[in-house]
Amino acid sequence: MNILFIGDIFAAGGRGLVTEHFGRLMSEYRIDLAIANGENSAGGFGITPAITEDLLSLGLDVITGGNHSFDKREVYDYYQHQPRLLRPANYPPGLPGSGLYTGKARNGQQYAVLNLQGRALMSNIDCPFRKADELLGSIGRAVKIRFVDFHAELTSEKVAMGWYLDGRATGMIGTHTHIPTADSRVLPGGMAYQTDAGMTGPYDSVIGVEKEMIIKRFLTGAASRMEAAKSGLELHGVVIDADESTGRARGIQRVRISKP
Repeated sequence: MNILFIGDIFAAGGRGLVTEHFGRLMSEYRIDLAIANGENSAGGFGITPAITEDLLSLGLDVITGGNHSFDKREVYDYYQHQPRLLRPANYPPGLPGSGLYTGKARNGQQYAVLNLQGRALMSNIDCPFRKADELLGSIGRAVKIRFVDFHAELTSEKVAMGWYLDGRATGMIGTHTHIPTADSRVLPGGMAYQTDAGMTGPYDSVIGVEKEMIIKRFLTGAASRMEAAKSGLELHGVVIDADESTGRARGIQRVRISKP
């Protein structure tokens, strides 16, 4: 079976790219399971119920999150009602939502999607490695297809998680830095891996934000407003070819679409 993962959807430009190209990607790659990270889809910071429903209506099966998952207040109660919108599982108890979703893909295959967040240079939350153990242990053995979005800052933490999960997941793709890495491969234990899928949004920017605003911050050290950029739009993601009988990946390829 084929799994599509779309990297961090950033603001209206990123959403427009997904809307424009999603159907073709699904058809061209014969996708059975489609996942995207949407934590920046609302103006570059957070996600709303309306945007979630719009993205799911396109045919996405699961939307993952990250450190901006709770930026929009209106999404708090919504997490209780939409299990296909995930937030990092290793946030402390007491927050709404879940970091694990199980379902059936288009080919009838059972699958699980896990959403974890790193700790290095990020919030002081629970250990993602131990949370991964807990979640994987809770999934029935019949669920062979297991995908992990690891939302983390440091490449070293993502690489470590990749080796830690190899042999126990079908794929682990990193998100958060908005910069696609060129290290997609299948690890020895059969897990497809890429340190960061990259951003689906405006690359004529500083990781999605108008570049002049960020350059001014670096020059002056003063805080300033941040506004989503609009040009240089690109869609980035990966397609994983998985053996549904074993849950092992047979291959992974990067996807990149540039808007003329």
